[in-house]
Amino acid sequence: MTLAPGAEAPDFTLKDQDGDDVTLSSFRDEQNVVLVFYPFTFTGVCQGELCSLRDNLSEYQSASAQVLAISCDSRHAQKKWAEEQGFTFPVLSDFWPHGAVARAYGVFNEQLGCANRATFVIDKQGKIVDDFESPNLGTPRDKAEYDAALAKL
Repeated sequence: MTLAPGAEAPDFTLKDQDGDDVTLSSFRDEQNVVLVFYPFTFTGVCQGELCSLRDNLSEYQSASAQVLAISCDSRHAQKKWAEEQGFTFPVLSDFWPHGAVARAYGVFNEQLGCANRATFVIDKQGKIVDDFESPNLGTPRDKAEYDAALAKL
């Protein structure tokens, strides 16, 4: 990862699963953001991670944090997956230009053409307060890492 705590989070606008634009800077002064990059829609580890976010969403809401999940999949695939899994948070498509936001955050996997499994916790001023990444695509992030990051807000 090329960004570190204290850095300004790169702004972006991406389509969510419903085709609506979501702009990171629109949360400024309103909500913290938990930016969750994941490799692939419809895969087991990613499903487990996002279902854990879904099941613990009240913890993020208590921290005044909006969860935004991002992969390089199309929004159409993400819409079907979000509906099947009951994701109520935005699932954003970094499909085209392919992986541009993942690249801006330094987490694009060039070999596989996907985002690495990485999380950035961003405060209301748009600064990164914490970040963490799995050692590989097959290893899920630990909930304790999210808890520790939220405590820094």
